[in-house]
Amino acid sequence: MAVESNPFAVLSLMVAPAILTNAASLLAMSTSNRLARAVDRGRELSKQLEQMADLASPTAMRRLNDLDAAERRAILLVAALRRFYIAVGGFALATLLSLLGAALAAMESWQVVQTFELAGIAAGLLAVGAMVHGSFTLIRETRIALAVMRDRAERIKSRAEFGGAISQPGGGVVDT
Repeated sequence: MAVESNPFAVLSLMVAPAILTNAASLLAMSTSNRLARAVDRGRELSKQLEQMADLASPTAMRRLNDLDAAERRAILLVAALRRFYIAVGGFALATLLSLLGAALAAMESWQVVQTFELAGIAAGLLAVGAMVHGSFTLIRETRIALAVMRDRAERIKSRAEFGGAISQPGGGVVDT
């Protein structure tokens, strides 16, 4: 993008990363909330398991599976959050480099300006990549949450078929 021939080039190089910084920040905030919920769920499950006398019971096994899912979700959410922070930093760097390049353009040192322009584009591309990768990580986390939800729904539907009883491995039922 030739800064000297296009007056909107500098504006484009500064505004696009600034807008994308906002998007990455929103993703980071929503991911932080999701992480807090996953950690709270893990804490609650741990507390319930610590109070159980028989950790080999079907109820304990279900809670252990849910705890494992909460842990996997938390790990994925931390990874996504890290990527969103990289994106925020990358977009901020891209904006700063573009601004410095524009300021140096007045000195007509085109090699330096071009270096700042290319570095700004590289920082922006890194940030976009981090944001996309973080978004795909959120998709993986959502799949785990949905799998847990499906499992719970199937258990409740199964209980409804038995008139409120919980089915036991081996075919027996226990009233709840």
